[in-house]
Amino acid sequence: MMEQITKKWLVVYTKPRWEKKVHTALLKKGIEAYCPLNKVRRKWSDRMKTIEEPLFKSYVFVKVEVKEMTDVRFVDGVLNYVYWNGKPAIVREEEIVEIKKFLSEYEDVEVSSIELKPADAVVLNTGVMMGATGRVLRVMGNNTVEVRIDSLGFILTAKFDKKTVSKV
Repeated sequence: MMEQITKKWLVVYTKPRWEKKVHTALLKKGIEAYCPLNKVRRKWSDRMKTIEEPLFKSYVFVKVEVKEMTDVRFVDGVLNYVYWNGKPAIVREEEIVEIKKFLSEYEDVEVSSIELKPADAVVLNTGVMMGATGRVLRVMGNNTVEVRIDSLGFILTAKFDKKTVSKV
């Protein structure tokens, strides 16, 4: 019987401001990679411009098998894997999809760190997402939602008009 090859999303830590370069280098090596880019409006002295900057500073996601992990480490700009509880942090496919969806819907997304202990878990007890676990932390006011990516220990925050969302 042939053993099934399973690729997992892992997180690599890059040199500061090397996220896009590392992403490109990984793709050139044939390694599946994802560098979430946030559309941000910046003001220059004469105009406003929308630029794309990495959502997670110094982080790039890679989808690899165990045997490919060493190849990733030797890409210029990669410092190491991000570890969680002594093992490389694994990001679920659903979380990558959620980040992609989130970034396709919103601009000027803010990222803030959260402190979690290994046994902490969250469940929404109120609101339209009641019963959801590990994704939305809370809805604040009329136009702000926080979406949590558990395996990274980050919260994504974006503002949106409540009229643009519907109950499933």
